[in-house]
Amino acid sequence: MHIANLDDIRLHHRIDGDPDGAPVVFSNSLGTDLRLWDQIIPLLPKGLKFIRYDMRGHGLSDCPPAPYGMGALVSDVEKLMDHLGVRDAVFVGLSIGGMIAQGLAAKRLDLIRALVLSNTGARIGNRDMWQDRIDAVRAGGIEALSEATLQRWFSAAFRASDAFNGWRNMLIRQPVEGYIGCSAAISGTDFMTTTAALRLPTLGIAGSEDGSTPPDLVRETLDLIPGAEFALIRGAGHLPCVEQPEAYARILTDFITRQGHATL
Repeated sequence: MHIANLDDIRLHHRIDGDPDGAPVVFSNSLGTDLRLWDQIIPLLPKGLKFIRYDMRGHGLSDCPPAPYGMGALVSDVEKLMDHLGVRDAVFVGLSIGGMIAQGLAAKRLDLIRALVLSNTGARIGNRDMWQDRIDAVRAGGIEALSEATLQRWFSAAFRASDAFNGWRNMLIRQPVEGYIGCSAAISGTDFMTTTAALRLPTLGIAGSEDGSTPPDLVRETLDLIPGAEFALIRGAGHLPCVEQPEAYARILTDFITRQGHATL
C-alpha cells in the first residue's frame, strides 16, 4: 500500500510492472477504485511501469467534504506524477478519469505523451441531471441510484454473472461524500474548447452497450482532436476493461506499442 502525501490530499496509489519502465498511468471512473484495472495490467506488455491511484473521495485516498472541482482532481494526479517523478506517460482515463486526462493534457503536456480516452466525453450530461443524482445520494446513499447506474454500466449478460455482485458492492461502498464531490466536478466541466486545442496521439475506446457515455459521445469528443483514433468494443458497457479485458488489453497494447512506448 502506497500513500502519497501531496500537501492538501493523501492519495492511495499502486505501482506494478518494471519500476524502470516507461510509465502508463490509469485514472478510474466515478464509483470505482484502482481495482478497476486489475484484469488489464497482467495482459499488457512487459517492461512497462503501471501506475494506478484512487482519486480523492474514493478507495483508500482521503475524502474531503464535497463538492470538488475538476481542477482539484486534475491537480491531484499532476502532483502525484510530480511526486513519483513521472514524465512522458501514456495516460489512460475512463469516464471521469478521461475528463481528468483531458484537463491534465491541456495543463501539463510534459507529463503525457499519448492519451487514451475511454468511455468518456469532453462534457458528460448536464447540471440538472447531476444535481438530481447528488440529491438522491444525499437522501438515500449511493444504493438509492445503484440499480439504474449499474444498468448503464454493464451489459445484461454481465449483470447476470456472479462477478457483477463485486462491482455492485464496490459502487455502494464508496464514500458518499466522495461520490457527491466527484459528481459535482463532472457537472461543472465542459472541456469542448479545451480538448479541441489538444495535439497529441489519442485513442478513444467505447462500449457498444454503454448507457453512461455512449459511443457517439466518445466519437464527438475524439472528433475535437486531429488524428484521434476510435475503437469500439461490442457487447460491453461503460467498463469494458471489466467485461472484456482481453479485447480492451489488445486495443491498448496496440496503441501503446505504436507510440514506441513498448516493444513486443
